[in-house]
Amino acid sequence: MRLPRGARPRIRPRTAAVAAVLLLVTAGTALWWGRDTDTAAPAAQPAAACPDVRLRVAAAPEIAPVVRQAARTLDPDGGECGPITVTAEEPAVTAETAQRPDVWIPSSSAWLRIAAADGATYTTEGDPLARSPIVLAGPEKAAEAYARDGKTSWAAVADGAVQQRITISAPDPLRTTVGLLSVHAINTAMNRTTPDTGIAKLRALTLRSRLADAAADPATLLQRAATGADVGVFPVTEQQLQAYQDGEHTVPLVGAAPADGPIEADYPYAISPAVTDRDLAARLRQAISGEALTAAGFRTQAQPGMPALPERPDEMLTEAVHWSQYRTMNFQVLVLVDASGSMNEPVTDKTGRKTTKAALLRETGLNASRLFGNDTSVGMWLFSTPSPASPAHVETVALGPLTERVGGRTRRDLLAAGINGYRAAANAGTPLYRTVLDASAAMRARAKPETITLVVVLTDGKDAGSRFAMSGQAFRQQLETTRDPQRPVPIIAVGYGADADMAALTVMAKATGGTALSANDPADVASAIAKAFLAAHAPS
Repeated sequence: MRLPRGARPRIRPRTAAVAAVLLLVTAGTALWWGRDTDTAAPAAQPAAACPDVRLRVAAAPEIAPVVRQAARTLDPDGGECGPITVTAEEPAVTAETAQRPDVWIPSSSAWLRIAAADGATYTTEGDPLARSPIVLAGPEKAAEAYARDGKTSWAAVADGAVQQRITISAPDPLRTTVGLLSVHAINTAMNRTTPDTGIAKLRALTLRSRLADAAADPATLLQRAATGADVGVFPVTEQQLQAYQDGEHTVPLVGAAPADGPIEADYPYAISPAVTDRDLAARLRQAISGEALTAAGFRTQAQPGMPALPERPDEMLTEAVHWSQYRTMNFQVLVLVDASGSMNEPVTDKTGRKTTKAALLRETGLNASRLFGNDTSVGMWLFSTPSPASPAHVETVALGPLTERVGGRTRRDLLAAGINGYRAAANAGTPLYRTVLDASAAMRARAKPETITLVVVLTDGKDAGSRFAMSGQAFRQQLETTRDPQRPVPIIAVGYGADADMAALTVMAKATGGTALSANDPADVASAIAKAFLAAHAPS
């Protein structure tokens, strides 16, 4: 798939994601389609050269046999070289070829919009030829883990994958229709779980991080399933699953369409403006009968309530690029919690609910802790000085992997218990600066390649009321002199209420490449942490 000639240096912002995927698809096509044919998706199957071809058709591999049969009915001689050639070809390949077909039947209208962004326009008349919902398929014996009473959801599958109850694989969204549609459906489902788009994206990528195979070919998985191999759960079209079930394999597979992100492959009949025989193109469409499509496992009517795809291709492509180019990164996070007396003061959250800063912080911490994946190491310190001799901070949860068991409990459980049991000490001082400097030094010593190291500070006040108090200038100097660009430790600094020293929090955040925000709602902090995690996982 090519960018328009002469337009490469002037990509508009709204088409930047489109341009990115065009380059990725073009660069990866030779490798993808050069795989061993025993394990890869079907490569293009062009017919032998015929001298009198009047209509060249490219069709998605699963519908190509039906189209070929219809084309034969329009060949008056019944020979090998009729007026129509039909090539079975994945839409991602068709979209990037220089010689575009006269008629294109991709497995999703999304590919027409992607191609149009590259200057390849096709016209469609009437409804798509066929449809096939995306379903989650897996061995019948494992169905209880992801589908109950024939129902499932992306959220349930994601939870099962995170809890390691389910093995799940998925196709590459930049190469396959099932992958492209599944990733969009997953993002749609996660957006239904939270009003915060950053948290929703992070939840979608959390599922991505748990995939056993992120570039699985559904046809290959079906072949392996037939041999009894443990392929886990994977998305396919209903038509693909039906074809497997009709094959009477000894290993039964079952499937269900996710209720929280329904989506379907459709098969538009698209005609190029360069076609020379429009009458033949119209006759071919008429020859593709609903009976033949139904016999091949397709639906010919849209399902009620099936949502429409986005009109703009960049929405789906941005999701696809983030998913396909996802970088697996480990995180280590030290959470610093202000336990000074002022945290007991009342505050009103965004909804108008009366609460205290400490109660708000408990909610905030619990919301944020749920974002930490199993590949995260977490620790927690409380900082305050209830007495003149008190240390600046106390470690309540030692830094380590969330899944590690400590005294019979996982560190994730210990973190949740520590946040739930958090109470601020009355009349305690706030050694904010000393704690931040100590935490930065401790985490800098642990910094390592391919690992994001963060300090999260939750406070409501200023550095004051303790023997560790220092001026803002002295703090900035120490922060600057101890910073190591080779071992960065960004600070996410969160201030609660009107008394929070946002100027100081902004200084520490900017000096370390982090972020500072004022929070009166638990979702604010979770959103900030989600953005930091997303930035780390973003394609380079």
